[in-house]
Amino acid sequence: MGEARMQDEADRRTGLQGSRLLFGALQGWRSRDLSGDLTAGLTLAAIAIPEQMATARLGDFSPEVGFFAFIAGSLAFAVLGASRYLSAGADSTITPIFAGGLALIATSGSPQYAALAAMLALMVGAIVVAGGLLRLGWLADLLSVPVTSGFLAGISLHIIISQLPGVLGLPAGSGDVFQRLAAIYHDFGQVNLSSVALGFGVFAVVFAGERISPRIPGALIALALATLAVVAFDLPRHGVAVLGPLPEGLPNISVPSVAVEDLRTLVPTALLIALVVMVQTAATTRSFAGRSGQGPDVNRDFVGVGAGSLLAGLFGAFPVNASPPRTAIVSETGGRSQLAGLFAAAIVLALVLFGARLLANVPEAALAGVLFFVALRILRWPTFVATLRQAPVEFALIVVTAIAIVALPIEVGVATGIVLSLLHGLWGMTQARAIEFEKVPGTSIWWPPDKGKAGERVAGVLVVAFQAPLSFVNAERFQRDLQAMIAARAGDLRHVVLECSSVTDIDYTAAGVLSDVIASCRSSGASFSIARLESVRAQAALARFGIAGELGPDHIFRSVDNAVAALTGQAVAKKGSQP
Repeated sequence: MGEARMQDEADRRTGLQGSRLLFGALQGWRSRDLSGDLTAGLTLAAIAIPEQMATARLGDFSPEVGFFAFIAGSLAFAVLGASRYLSAGADSTITPIFAGGLALIATSGSPQYAALAAMLALMVGAIVVAGGLLRLGWLADLLSVPVTSGFLAGISLHIIISQLPGVLGLPAGSGDVFQRLAAIYHDFGQVNLSSVALGFGVFAVVFAGERISPRIPGALIALALATLAVVAFDLPRHGVAVLGPLPEGLPNISVPSVAVEDLRTLVPTALLIALVVMVQTAATTRSFAGRSGQGPDVNRDFVGVGAGSLLAGLFGAFPVNASPPRTAIVSETGGRSQLAGLFAAAIVLALVLFGARLLANVPEAALAGVLFFVALRILRWPTFVATLRQAPVEFALIVVTAIAIVALPIEVGVATGIVLSLLHGLWGMTQARAIEFEKVPGTSIWWPPDKGKAGERVAGVLVVAFQAPLSFVNAERFQRDLQAMIAARAGDLRHVVLECSSVTDIDYTAAGVLSDVIASCRSSGASFSIARLESVRAQAALARFGIAGELGPDHIFRSVDNAVAALTGQAVAKKGSQP
């Protein structure tokens, strides 16, 4: 039994061994789980149908394309993913990004636009699958929480502004956010009150259903009521736009034909969307992993979601993404495996094949109302408030990222947010300072100075700590700080001990600076030692750059107290041996 558990754990970690490559999320499934999966599948379908339609309209696609994306995402993830709960399909987070990018190349709704979207799905899928196979799950940590919150705030504003014409019954706008707002202002005298009532009525029903219980398919109920109102009051005669007849049947599976020049143009957008997909997939996987009693396998789920985009591209749809809200629905309604997603996909497939006519009278204002709710749901209000109160500088990152997403072309805004996140992480490393440690009286512990308690120093010994990885972004500051401390103790300094418990890595630039510091100490008559270098990576770097050999084993210690005792003992012995 012990060996079996060890093998299961090994398979989970690799995620790609033997038969576990396929249907990994169904491992351990029992017949008693069927009822829970059926219930969760029915609920998921009820939630997904209006959401997938609305998300497709958000990207200027026909609603059935959203269904194809959901079927592709659900099927591919059930076969190749690891999470028992994760739901993949059309997602409002990434749709505005690729819609904005595609609109720069082709006219929305044109055959070229559809072909580019399908090719983009193939490119995004290939990148995300490669990320999983190469075990690049760490890429999901490149976006900080404030930058991610600002990104979602900007996307939310994009959704609201793009859907305002639908709710107001005005012609669909085009161009950037400001051009769309200008068009709404220009046409405001033509607002259709029936559309306004339908749009905000749907929003109110969805909002109320969510507040009562996330399990209530408020969007489906609201769309049904809005469609009944359209038929009962003959609202198209009063200017209310409806979807009209939708094609029935499945699309032809094929590779889209795209010009090489357009293919090159899609590369930056594909990379941005792939990164966003990996970030959201990792967050979803980690959030719901514990509920199934299994650890998260982010890389395996990258493969599943990426395969969903690949299949969606072959279906003529667009990139798919993991959905935290839909995943929560599966978990909260008793889902036990990916069978729930397959049941939901089967229901959507039946609707595509036999029920498309039922959707002909769905008002576009109702889909806009659903998207209004989605836009408000993705805003992270608790994060905004907490960040503003606890970290004003990071709240500025939220604001700047949101403004960049709204004011700039959306793919440029997303790239700006990613760069801001990376710069913020680097900025934190640049703020690390070298500080002198003192000994806590009566113990062997060396600690930063405490204003309330006096620490102890050992004559002739300087204990310095640097509480960050040593790299090119902070190496010069480390050198300046240390040299200033050494200069302040000139004349009586015999030993310098660098406490390295927080130094998790040392790069080439920092290694050169460290060598210079060692040489400077020796030229001034002081020894240089390293203590508590616990990081295996940093130890390897110390050896690789020759610093370990330069210091010698007598100047590398496992604790500061051992270092000070050994060094001062050597000094006493040397002093006593002099005539």
